[in-house]
Amino acid sequence: MNPVQSENLARQLAELADSKKAEDIVVLDMRGLVAYTDFLAICTARNERQARAIVDEVRVRVKRESGLLPGGVDGGGEAGWTILDYLDVVLHVFTPEARDRYQLEDLWHEAPRLELDFDAPEAPSAAAGA
Repeated sequence: MNPVQSENLARQLAELADSKKAEDIVVLDMRGLVAYTDFLAICTARNERQARAIVDEVRVRVKRESGLLPGGVDGGGEAGWTILDYLDVVLHVFTPEARDRYQLEDLWHEAPRLELDFDAPEAPSAAAGA
């Protein structure tokens, strides 16, 4: 995946999490800091039920829209967190308690954050003008 594709996927994961009412969504640009991924997308779900809904929505929509499946899924249930690993982009879905415990934004405080604007209108597709 090239850098533009990985950034687009990171934004897609953040938007899908937002569509399921995730809170405190951030995307950290990890390029130049680690070799295992380009972006970390991090969000908070109010509870485990909402976390499952976010994870399910991301898995289904990314597969349908991009043909991608996560290379790995970890956590879930009582753990308070779930990771969807799309290799170049890793999504972390935390409950509030787990997010406070792991503090990934503090751990990676030097990572630049992507600007996210979930209220912006979607760009018209190329097909719309044809």
